[in-house]
Amino acid sequence: MQGNDQVLEVWGDLACFTRPEMKVERFSYPVITPSAARGIYDAIYCKPREFRWQITAIELLKPPRYIALRRNEVKEKISFAKVKAWMSGREHPEPLLADAASEGGDATKGRTQRQTMALKDVRYRLHAQMRPWPGCEDRLPALEAQFRRRAGQGKCVYQPCFGCREFPAYFELVEPGAAVTPPIAEDLDIGLMLYDVFDLSRPGDCHSLPRISLFSARVVQGRLEVPDYESEAVRKSERRDG
Repeated sequence: MQGNDQVLEVWGDLACFTRPEMKVERFSYPVITPSAARGIYDAIYCKPREFRWQITAIELLKPPRYIALRRNEVKEKISFAKVKAWMSGREHPEPLLADAASEGGDATKGRTQRQTMALKDVRYRLHAQMRPWPGCEDRLPALEAQFRRRAGQGKCVYQPCFGCREFPAYFELVEPGAAVTPPIAEDLDIGLMLYDVFDLSRPGDCHSLPRISLFSARVVQGRLEVPDYESEAVRKSERRDG
């Protein structure tokens, strides 16, 4: 079962949708990925036990333009188990110190400068549908109405972003039948593009293991058609249960 077309116009000053083959330096795809687009919808309204978002199309309203940046990134990561321990009070929070490696410290800690080829002045029109999980089909009209109320009022659970948290994404709900700007008249053969990093065939939670999927992306006259996750056009890695 699939829902109605829910359309958002999104824009921002900077964006970076990193190609997975770039191990150290970041180099952005020329277009937002379905995974990043899904993240914007999730930031506005998300009930992972009742439905998931299926991105159906992405329209480019401005041509892709790159900008070179150098960004400071920390070398460490905080585990989910650590966060839970801090939240429960079992352990005291331990900050990640940007200059932990200075003056003979541990070289695996601290910060490092990395080159980023990001996009600037981006604007897209995203199309998505709610896909309810089995047993929640009768909730679909209410779920769609709640999303439209939240998006129409500019509400979100957390600030949507364009790939990196420091690149905020701003959004506006596009009402059915509203006059819209046509997409740019440009064709792009992107090749294999990241579809998502999680298994979208079943409900997930904070313990879900990653499952990488890819698809052949081609922009035709400013519009990128996104196949359904279940489609054979989406190449999926082997499922890992855990």
